[in-house]
Amino acid sequence: MRRATERTAELVREVRPEQLGLPTPCEKFDVRELVNHLEWVAEMFESLAHGGPMTERGPYAGDFPERAERALAAWSRPEAWEGVSPAMGLPMEVLAHMYLVDMVVHGWDLARAVGQEYELDPEAVSRALSFTDRMVETGRQRGAFGPPVAVPDDAPPFDRLLGVIGRDPAWTP
Repeated sequence: MRRATERTAELVREVRPEQLGLPTPCEKFDVRELVNHLEWVAEMFESLAHGGPMTERGPYAGDFPERAERALAAWSRPEAWEGVSPAMGLPMEVLAHMYLVDMVVHGWDLARAVGQEYELDPEAVSRALSFTDRMVETGRQRGAFGPPVAVPDDAPPFDRLLGVIGRDPAWTP
């Protein structure tokens, strides 16, 4: 979680104001909306790690790196990984993997949108792919993943992850 979150926070820090309206591979979001989504994800998963409620998405604040640090601090506590979330009714480990997928994939979305390099963490990609392979149908039913995008069976793991959740690994602005 830490490496993926820190890499995404680095990318967010590099976004220039004139890039906020650029499209992203996540069709629902331009860059500003994507960063706002990341802000909400960090805030919500911080709350969930403390056994708290799901939070509402607020307006864009431009403070994702700070929120991300608070989320990481919440998940660094061993008890955050225990039991079932009262708010979502899912095991805490499942929630942690949901957060990881958001950080890995939306980090790529952001990097691709603003023309930055995206350094992949092989362990994070492996965990995210394994998780999405198990949860993809639930993710699609809940609107978190789009229809699959065909990628070759021998494609790199990250390309397969993107295809499974509905992203085109070859997307360009």
